[in-house]
Amino acid sequence: MNTLKRVVIFGATSAIAEQVSRQLVSQGASLFCVGRNNNKLTAIVDDLKVRAGTNQKIEGFCCDLVNIKQHQAIIERAQDVLGDIDAVLIAHGTLPTQQDCENSVDLTLKEIETNALSIISLLTLLANYFEPKQKGVISVISSVAGDRGRQSNYVYGASKGMVSLFLQGLRNRLAQKGVDVVTIKPGFVDTPMTASFNKSGLLWSKPDKIAQGIVSAMVKGKNEVYLPGFWWGIMFMIKHIPESIFKKMSL
Repeated sequence: MNTLKRVVIFGATSAIAEQVSRQLVSQGASLFCVGRNNNKLTAIVDDLKVRAGTNQKIEGFCCDLVNIKQHQAIIERAQDVLGDIDAVLIAHGTLPTQQDCENSVDLTLKEIETNALSIISLLTLLANYFEPKQKGVISVISSVAGDRGRQSNYVYGASKGMVSLFLQGLRNRLAQKGVDVVTIKPGFVDTPMTASFNKSGLLWSKPDKIAQGIVSAMVKGKNEVYLPGFWWGIMFMIKHIPESIFKKMSL
């Protein structure tokens, strides 16, 4: 079981990350929250400070995480503020429309840079931070979309698939070092990022429920978790449809 007392959250202004932050603060954690939207980040940090106890540190840091040159300085700043880092959650990203990506090479590459390359940069630095300490938790929000390329979102899915595969290798590397690497694969979540989606089906979840699963997975040091858990069965079936059949389907 891991102790989550000093946690860094990248992408702290996302709906899921905000709920994770609230749950961690309620459990006594100090947080270093990194986000791109300064107004939203300030509002979230102020709210967390109200919820926190007198011995808990809550600080925000505004930046665009696509600028990978800042990553090392951010990690060092987080360590200075918290004194040490027990765990991190990487939750930043964007959700492009597939059609827009198909019409623009620049947008496609930008989305891959945001959803994959910037995360891989952070993971490389964080792995080197935690490995000599031989403890800690590195958790990342990937997606069920990364399990198999589908015509409806294969640019987004490809970037998430890249992250999931990178995490597999990182987990294998750090397994004997006492560092847990947690891959989080949510399904459909009702957030501002999915505001344009039809949410009438039974597969949609609220951010607070997903956040509960994330905190639990971090504490337990899970390897890979589907949230909610029924997505494991759904994706198992989708991954095992023969390609000759799958390519004729509209998913």
